[in-house]
Amino acid sequence: MGKLKPGDEAPDFELPDQNGNTVRLSDFAGRKLLIYFYPKAGTEGCTTQACSIRDAMDDFSQLDVSVIGVSPDCPADQKKFDQKHRLGFPLGCDMKHEVAEAYGVWGEKQMFGEKVMGIIRSSFLIGEDGRVLAAWYGIKPAETVPTVTEALESLP
Repeated sequence: MGKLKPGDEAPDFELPDQNGNTVRLSDFAGRKLLIYFYPKAGTEGCTTQACSIRDAMDDFSQLDVSVIGVSPDCPADQKKFDQKHRLGFPLGCDMKHEVAEAYGVWGEKQMFGEKVMGIIRSSFLIGEDGRVLAAWYGIKPAETVPTVTEALESLP
């Protein structure tokens, strides 16, 4: 699938999370949702990104925004990542990268000088109606929270 843009319907998903629960897009109906895709739990960039989102959760909650992180990691790895950093939000396990493909974030990227297939770090702000409000492909870990916050503040 191609890249999503504002106004597009967010692709539906149903994923196991780190606690053995099933997380669905429909669980967040009527609320805004930040869904962010990251390559691998526990790596430096992914930890920076997840911890900055964790630290912004009070602000996001006040704005009625829920959060889910998604990576191709298994539930056990996601659980360790959550426990180690006390993240406290769902981490979806997209081991077959079907959701990543639906959101246009599974693709070829450079890693250690080689081209590999994997998650292109990206974030999406989904509206209460299930439509994409904003999409950021290739976002840097430290830019996620300020970029999303700025977008939220500019909404009518």
